[in-house]
Amino acid sequence: MLGAIATKKLLIYVILFSLCFTLVSVRSFGQTSMTPAPQLLTDPFLQLPTKNSVRVVWFTEFAGSKNTVMYGEDLQQTVYASTTKLSRTREDQNSRVGKQSQNGQVYQKPVKRDIWRHEAEVTGLNPGVRVDYRVMSVQEDGASISSDVFTLASSPKPGTPLKILLTSDHQLKPMTAANLQKVVETVGRVDAVWFAGDLVNIPDRASEWFDDNRGGAFFPGLQGNARYEMEHNGVKVTYNGGKIIQHAPMFTCIGNHEVMGRLARRRSLDDEFNDTFPRIAAQKLYSGKSLIDNSFNTITYEEIFSLPQSLEGGKKYYAVSFGDVRLVVLYITNMWRSPRLDRQVQGRYQEAAKDLNNPENWGYGQIIYEPIAKGSKQYNWLEKELNSPEFQQAKYKVVMFHHPPHTLGDNIVPAYTEPLQMIERDNAGNIKSVRYEYPKNADYIIRDVIPLLEAAKTQFVFFGHSHLWNRFVSSSGMHFLETSNVGNSYGAAWGERKREVPIGFPKDYTAIGDPNGLEPILPTISPLLGDDGKPIPYIASNDITVFSIFDTGTGTVSSYRFDTRKPDSEVIKFDEFKLF
Repeated sequence: MLGAIATKKLLIYVILFSLCFTLVSVRSFGQTSMTPAPQLLTDPFLQLPTKNSVRVVWFTEFAGSKNTVMYGEDLQQTVYASTTKLSRTREDQNSRVGKQSQNGQVYQKPVKRDIWRHEAEVTGLNPGVRVDYRVMSVQEDGASISSDVFTLASSPKPGTPLKILLTSDHQLKPMTAANLQKVVETVGRVDAVWFAGDLVNIPDRASEWFDDNRGGAFFPGLQGNARYEMEHNGVKVTYNGGKIIQHAPMFTCIGNHEVMGRLARRRSLDDEFNDTFPRIAAQKLYSGKSLIDNSFNTITYEEIFSLPQSLEGGKKYYAVSFGDVRLVVLYITNMWRSPRLDRQVQGRYQEAAKDLNNPENWGYGQIIYEPIAKGSKQYNWLEKELNSPEFQQAKYKVVMFHHPPHTLGDNIVPAYTEPLQMIERDNAGNIKSVRYEYPKNADYIIRDVIPLLEAAKTQFVFFGHSHLWNRFVSSSGMHFLETSNVGNSYGAAWGERKREVPIGFPKDYTAIGDPNGLEPILPTISPLLGDDGKPIPYIASNDITVFSIFDTGTGTVSSYRFDTRKPDSEVIKFDEFKLF
């Protein structure tokens, strides 16, 4: 009884204290002005549900004290959060934060930005029962900041019908906020989010996650707090995204934009991101120095998210059961480099002429970050997981990774294999060129991974990377879906449009269609029409955005499109298929 009374008193104190700081009076030179109350950097979001618990995570720009989750009936139960500081979040001259890039340049080079992460585990939950919750952080000066009230739940039991949002490649793209807003308006609250990589552009740039001043940062979009303005024919519409991850856990995988390059070697975060370096080359060139700092890392991504972990791969690749689904998440991505064959450019097929005699500046082509070839640690883990009772007995067997096994997009070429380096020298031994080949028959996804998935009777493979929508079905009935069209589409290699590929190279590089031999599936309900009036098997548009929903109650995957040029238009379901 005393505990309940004390808790009620604490709650009343918190509410009154919060109201006191709704506005803060500042007296200066005989005038009184009102400043906004301190804010949480994000709303809370849900991570790592189990059968009787779930993690609640939020961020602030102060360490805080009494970082607390209040939950349950009348929010009478409390749990304190553990707090950690992100170690690599920074801003730089290319950040869009505060007034930078609007009324002046705040940063001239990468500068550390202090951000704290709070995480509390809410336990004692019953499957299928939603519980109210809110979070509170208290600053050093005593000001308390609380979130709105949201709902949480533990992991659902098998047999529970769920709606799962399938998305990827947000990267602050123009249609992301509109896309997420239409998800909520169309299907209501979803039960989980599967995110197939490329969450932001530069993972160590804090504002891309939290408060980019263009209004389209990662967390605001998924929490309904975006302020992204789009204009068509003189009509401006502001999209806020959707309140999604406050109520639904998110499972993510690593895309190429979750990987940072060598630390502090370049003058901007963009350049640092592009400065990834193979581990084996770093071992030789930077002997005795930090291998992580001198090759590539996913530190910020791993610090931000609480995810299931595998013994072998940690958060980088893992498996999780959620309702009727066994979801396997792989680390399949490589460094994106330009397809241009201009020797002045460091690209996927050659080194820049100016760097030929300086191997420290080489890009080494489209390097693969985590091995997945047969015999690798990740491959062996995957083989074991696919043969596990959890996977084999699941109603729905799903695998998610970033790099496409089948697509009409540009990013599938060249083959997903280690670049073969070829150095040409003149008679005096001087380097004339450094180029890279990618044997198509050595594609690790097609050669090694897909046969494993087929043998395990995987029903559905979900991926991103090429910024379009298209899907495929193998001869055994395994479905492949890429649903990553939220703006900045690079088009589809279909009809008259070809990929930019080498001509005259010894290896084969496919200019049109899926390089790995599958025909794209026409949308089953309402396909778009091409210029010739015929249906087309993809959506690659900077005006029409797409999202997909997996309904585990019916086993259907439905895809929807929305034309941002017509803000008052309806969201159209244009494709649907069923998993068996």
